[in-house]
Amino acid sequence: MIPKGGLNNLMKSFSKVQEEMARVQNELAGLTVEGSAGGGMVKVVSNGKQEILSIKIDPEILSDDVEMVEDMIVAAVNQALTRSQELSQEKMAGLTGGMMANLPGGLKIPGL
Repeated sequence: MIPKGGLNNLMKSFSKVQEEMARVQNELAGLTVEGSAGGGMVKVVSNGKQEILSIKIDPEILSDDVEMVEDMIVAAVNQALTRSQELSQEKMAGLTGGMMANLPGGLKIPGL
C-alpha cells in the first residue's frame, strides 16, 4: 500500500527525472565523439544522440580499392556510434544512479 501523499511524491520525483532526462538529451546533442579507421585515413564524428555529423576521408585512399575504403567507412561509423552510445549511457547512468543498467533481460527504454 502506498502511504498517503506517497503517490504525489512519486509523481513529482518522476517529473523531475523526466526534466533532467530532457536536459541530458539536449546536452548529448552538443557533445561529439570520433571514430576512425585505416590509421586515421577515415574519420567520422557523431554526437551523443547517435547522429553522424561528418565524415572525412583522406584523399590518398580514394585511389585505393573501393571495397577497402567502404570497409573503413563502415568501421569508422560503427566506432563513432559505439562511442556515442557509451557516452549516452554514461550520462544517463549519472542521472538514474545506474538503475537503467540493471533492467531485467536487457530491457531497453526508447530514447535512453
